[in-house]
Amino acid sequence: MVVFGGLIRNDLLIELLLIGSFFCSAAQGIDFGSSFATPTPLPTGPQLEIQGAIIGDIRIVNGNVFATELPEENKAIFRAANRLHVRTRQEVLRKQLLFKSGDRYSERLIRESARILRSNGYLYDAQIIPIRYQDGNVDLEVRTSDVWSFLPSIDFSRRGGENSFGFELQEGNLLGYGKELAVGHKQDVDRDGTEFRYVDPQLLGNRQRLLVAYTNNSDGQLREFSWNRPFYSLDSRWSAGANAVDSERIDRRYNLGQVIDEFQHRQEHYDLSGGWSDGWRNGWVRRWKVGVVYESDHFASTLSSLSAQTLPSDRTFTYPFVSFTLLQDHFEERHNLTQIERTEDLYAGTSVHASIGRATPNFGADRNAWIGSLSGTATFEWSHRIHTLLLSSSTNGRIEDGHARNVLVNADANYYWRVADRQLFYAGLHGAASSDLDAERQLLLGGDTGLRGYPLRYQDGSSLALLTLEHRIYTKYYLFRLLHVGGAVFFDMGRAWGHGNAPSVGSINNYTGDPNQGLLKNVGFGLRFGSSRSGLGNVIHIDLAFPLDGDPLFVKHVQFVVETKQSF
Repeated sequence: MVVFGGLIRNDLLIELLLIGSFFCSAAQGIDFGSSFATPTPLPTGPQLEIQGAIIGDIRIVNGNVFATELPEENKAIFRAANRLHVRTRQEVLRKQLLFKSGDRYSERLIRESARILRSNGYLYDAQIIPIRYQDGNVDLEVRTSDVWSFLPSIDFSRRGGENSFGFELQEGNLLGYGKELAVGHKQDVDRDGTEFRYVDPQLLGNRQRLLVAYTNNSDGQLREFSWNRPFYSLDSRWSAGANAVDSERIDRRYNLGQVIDEFQHRQEHYDLSGGWSDGWRNGWVRRWKVGVVYESDHFASTLSSLSAQTLPSDRTFTYPFVSFTLLQDHFEERHNLTQIERTEDLYAGTSVHASIGRATPNFGADRNAWIGSLSGTATFEWSHRIHTLLLSSSTNGRIEDGHARNVLVNADANYYWRVADRQLFYAGLHGAASSDLDAERQLLLGGDTGLRGYPLRYQDGSSLALLTLEHRIYTKYYLFRLLHVGGAVFFDMGRAWGHGNAPSVGSINNYTGDPNQGLLKNVGFGLRFGSSRSGLGNVIHIDLAFPLDGDPLFVKHVQFVVETKQSF
């Protein structure tokens, strides 16, 4: 009876609500001296575009580093970090949007604006969401999340049996204006250096980008200046830029992970360019660019016993150039592909870029040469995006006196198979071939270029190939609410062959066998840590790699690898 009575009372309540709803509906046609507007149900983005919606209010909601409204992040240390952090200013985010109030709603511009915001290192994520639609007007909310941008860091890495160490003070979002200021010191196998760097991606509050950097190294200096107004969006109509790089350093040539010889290298590069485009047209973008380039390379002996017996030849090129880019507008949002728990903007289209220039003594060059490059990418997906194949290739070099010089061809195939929700199989194939490379350049394969079980810069040749197989796991572990955890088991196989630019020597540490030692293979496993709070967007790799080939004189039984990369 209690249950029965409860049902009766509930039914009565429902009937009263229905009757009240009926009278309220009837009363909508009666003017009581005020208006009660009923918001229109929110359409999807494509529907808003079809209906010709007009953008109304644009609300910026920029989250702090830690979401202290969540119980797991409502900790004293996280609250203190939020108080110390200066959040990105709303005007900095608003100026990067490709739309404004009063514009017609465009799903393409909404998605592209979100991609532009996500490309900033000081943001963890960015989404643009319609939140209200009424009388043909749609209000938008731009939701972003800051990361910790002040990074006093101590960097340590080990790969190919060699350690690198450094420390840096970096502010990647200075006073919330999105500017970067850094000073640091680094020591690696090549040199020690102290660097100062300033980057302003919104110079004077607009689309211009400024970079100024200076590095004082143990073997020279590096000075760099860059000002660019890029094609900041697919519909941008013009670009302009000026770049200058002046460096002095000691270059070394390697074989079997050992330094063979060295020489001083003074390199200068200056360019000035301007570009134009007819913008976005039916899903494609075409861009042209013209400019002028000056580049020179000069070499000298060192005082070391390893000083090269024969120096590379000096070169000077000054030339005008023209380039063309064809770009398909096809991007997709993905998760757990090359990052861990971050929104990734996968380029899933086709692109082609070509450039050609002519150097002559009339322009100040020391010889006649055609200098050019050609590159392209293509993406293929099938089985509801379970399988993804990314293809890319590039060629660059020059033609002197009818002969190809300094030609390098690269080709890459990257295959991703979504085995399960948090498991991915990856296969990567990289190949390279060269012809008459300049004497200071080498085509090297080793622990620093993907063959993780071997010393760095181990094999030298005119061609190389590398196969990488990985089974990746993206766990749900969120270490200290700072690091997302993943893991991988891997197999690497590759070799370099042909005559490279390493000088011919009778022996290396008394070794007189095959200098390349044929096909090399290794297996291994490791952990991946993806930072959700750092502005660097790096993935920390900690691996153990076990070589299966190679001479024990140079190759250890196990390689311990610690490094940071931009991808899994």
